[in-house]
Amino acid sequence: MTRIAVIGGGRIGEALIAGLLEAGRPAKDLVVVETLEARAKVLSERLGVRVTSVLSDAVNGADVLVVAVKPHDVDGVITEIGGLDSGGDRDQILVSLAAGITTTRLEANLPAGFPVIRVMPNTPMLVGQGMSAVTPGRYADSEQLAAVAEMMGAVGRVVTVTESRMDAVTAVSGSGPAYFFLVVEAMVEAGVGLGLTRDVATELVVQTMLGSAALLSESGQPASELRAAVTSPAGTTAAAVRELERNGVRSAFIEALHACRSRSVEQGKSGE
Repeated sequence: MTRIAVIGGGRIGEALIAGLLEAGRPAKDLVVVETLEARAKVLSERLGVRVTSVLSDAVNGADVLVVAVKPHDVDGVITEIGGLDSGGDRDQILVSLAAGITTTRLEANLPAGFPVIRVMPNTPMLVGQGMSAVTPGRYADSEQLAAVAEMMGAVGRVVTVTESRMDAVTAVSGSGPAYFFLVVEAMVEAGVGLGLTRDVATELVVQTMLGSAALLSESGQPASELRAAVTSPAGTTAAAVRELERNGVRSAFIEALHACRSRSVEQGKSGE
């Protein structure tokens, strides 16, 4: 897997290119398709890779086609790719980073037998700490799946799941950063309400989150055990956790993830 075309020069597309360059991928093997002139100029200057506004210019010379556009734009892009004259050479892989769009739907707009791999990334890939799940379509083989997993590994960690689990992945990790940021917002606001300055409250919360995530990752203990270790009987943490449980925080998260999964299923059917 040498030549990679990233179709869509938004934040996710840029993050993937930047991660691949950091991992040692030569700039000459990468190309971005971006139709907005101002954005194209930024990408060219910032990343040092070729940027084009012509889809066929990038697709016909690539081994891997990474579709990194909004879900409602995917069908149009895939249809255009499927209609391109590749000169009889279709030894390519299509990789979709769009939430909710199934491999079956992608394959329906491509020539028969075109290998497709669906990826659900998340925004921490912007800092090289992403969490991606990959799943193969009907025509993708194990070597192609491994190559795409390696590609996504340039911007974080990767797991392989069956397609039937991808909407759940979207609910847990794909949209997960938004839940995390909401909790951070709430804790910072509470800290300000308790008399801290916003800067101090923000530093306290962010470092607490970073340290807690590192502890959870490195200790090998489940979150329930680590929470219990901090929660002394009748202590301050116990009082706080009791209020969170009384206000239904746990059930709210469960309901929220179910709602996200349902929306992902709907989006996959409608593309909106």
